[in-house]
Amino acid sequence: MADIEIHMDGSLARAARHLIQVSARTIARYSGIDTETLRRYEKGGDALTVAEIERVTEALVHYGARFVPEDETGGCGVRRKFSRTTVARIENWESEGGPVADDDV
Repeated sequence: MADIEIHMDGSLARAARHLIQVSARTIARYSGIDTETLRRYEKGGDALTVAEIERVTEALVHYGARFVPEDETGGCGVRRKFSRTTVARIENWESEGGPVADDDV
């Protein structure tokens, strides 16, 4: 992951996950933590270790989040890695295979 100075808290993790439209279960599985622990963290409950936060951040980046560091114009944030046009193309490519059917010959 790029060396970006951000303070990852639960609300930023939740915002990123919702923005990229990935389930808590998927992020938790990729991160190696319990799904309910991740959900509690996102709601401001359980604190994660530094290593767990790094793994959650890595999972979010893997699935398409890009974190924006804090600067003089504003606080840290999150955005999509891909533009709407790119996402539309990817979704189009994924559905080009035609209808699903048995392929036994």
